[in-house]
Amino acid sequence: MTKPAKRHALTTRIWHWGNLVAVVVLFMSGLTISNAHRYLYWGEWGFEAKDAWLAVPRFPDWMTIPGYYSLAVARDWHILAAWLFALTLLFGWVAMLLNRHFKRDIATNREEWRPANIKADIAAHLRLDFDHGKGKYNFLQKITYGLVLGVILPGMVLTGIAISPGMEPTFGWMVDLMGGRQSARSFHFIFAALLFGFFVVHVLLVILSGPIWQLRSMITGRDTR
Repeated sequence: MTKPAKRHALTTRIWHWGNLVAVVVLFMSGLTISNAHRYLYWGEWGFEAKDAWLAVPRFPDWMTIPGYYSLAVARDWHILAAWLFALTLLFGWVAMLLNRHFKRDIATNREEWRPANIKADIAAHLRLDFDHGKGKYNFLQKITYGLVLGVILPGMVLTGIAISPGMEPTFGWMVDLMGGRQSARSFHFIFAALLFGFFVVHVLLVILSGPIWQLRSMITGRDTR
């Protein structure tokens, strides 16, 4: 009996599931924190609704951690998950560089950037054709994963540090670089919204391309189709 081909390294699977736990806790506790003040501003200060660029909807308690309104408890959960989030991201990047997963599977080449190839890849996605040929990921997946791993996730960490009261005295320069504490908070929300959008699309594509074998391969590391 032929052994199924290896699809995901152990380090990738550890990062994937650890990151999932951290993100879920961060989102649910973050919704409670958002409920404490639902308005987003640009600059250093912001207090009144009339000065906000966005009023975030109030989220029901069942979507939040701790499941009732408690800003102190939500912040404790958020900080705890933030450490797991940051450390797993660091672990993931070190592993991807050492085992060449990033260079082999995520980094793009000049040929993939040709307009005709991009158009063909978009057309294949619209047809729900997820055949990647010899590669693990197609062009759109590479670009998406690159943006998530290289911009959105690090952006959440950096903006989170900038708006954390305990970190601000040390990382005040980072707050200034982002245009003020309220700007950093707005960027944090934007990165979180982008990550949520990626999560929804990611889950949808997993369902469309075969959820059973996708989940099994992310658990066992083998391509079990």
